Amino acid sequence: MIDEDDVSSAEVLEARIDASGVRLDKALADAFPTLSRARLQALLADGAVTRDDVVLTGGSAKAQPGLYVVALPPVAPATPQPQAIPLTVLYEDADLIVIDKPAGMAAHPAPGTPDGTLVNALLAHCGDSLSGIGGVARPGIVHRLDKDTSGVMVAAKTDRAHQGLSALFATHDIERTYIALTRGAPSPSKGRIETRIGRSTGDRKKMAVLKAGGREAITDYVVQTTFGEPAKAGGAPMAARVACTLHTGRTHQIRVHLSSKGSPILGDATYGSGSPAIPVRAAIAEAELSRQALHAAVLGFVHPVTGEQMRFETAPPTDMLRLEALLSEL
Repeated sequence: MIDEDDVSSAEVLEARIDASGVRLDKALADAFPTLSRARLQALLADGAVTRDDVVLTGGSAKAQPGLYVVALPPVAPATPQPQAIPLTVLYEDADLIVIDKPAGMAAHPAPGTPDGTLVNALLAHCGDSLSGIGGVARPGIVHRLDKDTSGVMVAAKTDRAHQGLSALFATHDIERTYIALTRGAPSPSKGRIETRIGRSTGDRKKMAVLKAGGREAITDYVVQTTFGEPAKAGGAPMAARVACTLHTGRTHQIRVHLSSKGSPILGDATYGSGSPAIPVRAAIAEAELSRQALHAAVLGFVHPVTGEQMRFETAPPTDMLRLEALLSEL
């Protein structure tokens, strides 16, 4: 939603639409020719479009006659700005920096997240050394974690390091292990999930396992602990702690793969189809977990400049640790 404080600085467009029965996003595109249909759909989702002072949110609805107002948000700066955001630095030298990213921090600015990102923090922390490395929009970034996934990330501070790290990620010569708390447990208790992942045909904002198209995605997993006795003999436990090792790095890969095994990550509003058992829901609430219970615990790689073998490991943050402790009591 656009904040009220932003409306005064937003550009406001108005048009009267007399036709009815046409899809709203199409009618708006005709009424506001300077805005694309995709842009209008995004503005609708942000609550930036009204008809006769009523906020509209769905572009697939039918247009009704009335006065339509579109509030365009202020234009964001072309380049990310430094922000003095505290970072948990695990390692740093002249070429790269390794941090333990908190949940809630996006890797780089994007629509809906213009600042407060790792890039903004790195620009303030590293100063001019980061400028332009890897491009203006995402300086230093060679891989990413979802905004609500915590854990170890590496960023480049020089072109040489950026090129070397990018090559390692491209060839999957990186050790990456994640810890997930899941609904139920994948079966068997250890295995490899090998699929193709691409945009969902039913919801373009989501990723999905595809029968054709997409890109190869490989995840090894092992169930480390189970919580809560199965409701019946041979059934699944209420929850589990699962370690996942990535061999590829597709968008939302672990979240999609575990969901495809019938054991979505607890707290995952996008891929967590179905509801956990009542005791698990109570534990999530008590632990105050408000995101997917996924943590990038291990990152290992060869230093792209010195050739040194490097490996970093961090424990999950407080919300996941509290949830795991509560689940262990089931």
